[in-house]
Amino acid sequence: MSQVGKRVPDVRGAAVINGKEIKHDFGLNDLKGNYVLLFFYPLDFTFVCPTELHAFQDKLSEFENKGCKVVGCSIDSVHSHLAWLETPIQRGGIQGVTYPIISDINKEFGRAFDALKEDAGISYRATFLIDKEGVIRHVSINDLSLGRNVDECLRLLDALQFVEAHGEVCPAGWQKGKKSMKPTQMGLSEYFKAP
Repeated sequence: MSQVGKRVPDVRGAAVINGKEIKHDFGLNDLKGNYVLLFFYPLDFTFVCPTELHAFQDKLSEFENKGCKVVGCSIDSVHSHLAWLETPIQRGGIQGVTYPIISDINKEFGRAFDALKEDAGISYRATFLIDKEGVIRHVSINDLSLGRNVDECLRLLDALQFVEAHGEVCPAGWQKGKKSMKPTQMGLSEYFKAP
C-alpha cells in the first residue's frame, strides 16, 4: 500500500547522530518543520550501501541549503553503525558520514513505512521525501542490488518546493529553472506550444 499522502508514522528508536553520538529516542516527527529525505538501506558492511551513504554525504550541504534533513536507516544496531562509521572508506566504511542513521533492529521503522523485505528480514532501498508538515510526498523502492540516484532525490525536492511556492505542476523530467505548467487543460496546451 502506498505511503504517499500519509503522515509520517510515529515510530521512535535509537540513532547515531553526527557520526558518533547515540540518541536513544529518535523519531522523524522531531524534524517537523524541515523537509526530510529518509532512505532505508539493507545492511551495514555491504557493497552498494556505502556508495549510497557517501553519495548522500557528498550532497548533504545541497539538501541542507534547501531546508532538508537527510536520515538513513537499516536494521543494524547502533553499535554496528558506529563500527562502520569508524571504518575508512578505503576499507568499505562510511567514515565521515554525519547525518543521522537509525537503528531499526526491531524492524519497526521498516514495517511502519512498508519498506521491509520480510522474507530476508532487511529493508529494501526505499526512499521517502517528506514535507515540512510531516506528510510523505514521494516514495521509491529499489530492489537490493539497485543503487539509487541522489541527484534525482534533489530534483524531486526542488520540484516539491516549486509546487508549494508557485501552485503549478512539474512535467516529466522537470528541473529547477525549466518550464512548468498550470494544472489545467489550458496549462497543458500552453506547455506543449512551441517555445
